[in-house]
Amino acid sequence: MSAKKSLFFVEDDLSFGAVLKSYLEICNFSVTWIDDGKYALGAFQSGTFDLCLLDVMLPHVDGFTIGREIRIIDPEIPMIYLTAKSLKEDIINGYRIGADDYIIKPFDTEVLLYKIAVVLKRSDNDENTNEHLVQIGNYIFDPILREIKIGETRQLLSPKESALLKLLCEHKNELLAREIALKKIWGDDGYFTTRSMDVFITRLRKYLKDDSTIEIRNIHGSGYIMTHGVRSAN
Repeated sequence: MSAKKSLFFVEDDLSFGAVLKSYLEICNFSVTWIDDGKYALGAFQSGTFDLCLLDVMLPHVDGFTIGREIRIIDPEIPMIYLTAKSLKEDIINGYRIGADDYIIKPFDTEVLLYKIAVVLKRSDNDENTNEHLVQIGNYIFDPILREIKIGETRQLLSPKESALLKLLCEHKNELLAREIALKKIWGDDGYFTTRSMDVFITRLRKYLKDDSTIEIRNIHGSGYIMTHGVRSAN
């Protein structure tokens, strides 16, 4: 890593925070660590950062509130939650706020390092070029951020949902053979993966329902065709 990336780190556990800050600095990151939620926004506005690492359970102001406020200040900055809150509702809330990842404690610090690298790389790619964006009717699909957007409404996709939509775009207005999609995304074309793919197609139709001109048709026994103008957003 040539230039140091600057991390904004909010964590109230003093022992854990000190250890993780030291580890990240050894790995050539610059780390600003805040241990109380009430100081987080002021510190964020006072600096320039490449990525946020946020705990949820904090004194005075919780991490979800901090994340929402940061999104208003800087809608594009990458954000990862590091938290012991493992309920499905909490995880969904984190992603709805706009988190790039949600990591449940305890976690392996080496795994965290790789996740940070992936998120930063994705962010750098997004800043350098928009050529990867695809327009699907009135939607803009970003396969790097795994997100579809219409107006101000954004929908984060799972990795498999994003991969499947990307394949449909690559086969615009033509048949995407079921076997091709299953082997590329799921690794096999067995009965259970076939049923799983049908579920994912249903989800994509739901995500794209606000543009009635978009249609994902099931070609019985063969695959799917997504119709409507699919072109580069540039």
